[in-house]
Amino acid sequence: MTDHGLILDPPVIAILRAPTAARFAEVAAVLHESGITAVEFTLNSPGALEALRDCAGSVHPVGAGTVLTAVDAARAVDAGAAYLITPTVCREVITEGLRMGVPVICGAFTPTEIHSAWQAGATMVKIFPASVGGPGYLKAIRGPLNEIPLVPTGGIGLADARAYLDAGAKALGMGSPLVGDACIGGDLDALRERVSAVRKALL
Repeated sequence: MTDHGLILDPPVIAILRAPTAARFAEVAAVLHESGITAVEFTLNSPGALEALRDCAGSVHPVGAGTVLTAVDAARAVDAGAAYLITPTVCREVITEGLRMGVPVICGAFTPTEIHSAWQAGATMVKIFPASVGGPGYLKAIRGPLNEIPLVPTGGIGLADARAYLDAGAKALGMGSPLVGDACIGGDLDALRERVSAVRKALL
């Protein structure tokens, strides 16, 4: 599945957030090798820009998350981010992304915010925090706003991942339930096992 250059097959964006981004490049490589093609490096993880540079030219480019300003957006793209992800409706990030030709997944929650982000030019809209409303909320939103590709994110575990796709999600943003402690020295084989479990759950 692709959307404006984003490779979403399987339809999962792995979110890397940690006290340091020192292991982000290594974890991203394992995710890619295991079949997760979309990975987000959160900018509020110290060293994220350097980690993005380490991944420049990789087979599956990575994106930058927690992008809150146009300056953040420009710095992330300069460091190698192939797409930008925000936690809120950040119009200046959408505008800067459009200017640079980079996809932007814009965070929102209410129907008004979702529609505003889409009207502003977001490539997709991230429903955050998704666990507050669950798959039922996503399905209700899809009723009147079915043309907007939605990416529920936040608190999505293995057990409910399939339900979000069945409710109409374009993709899922998954952090700790998928990544676990891999970014802070955790077992990378365990990460591979979690990826395998997620992929099987989404078949």
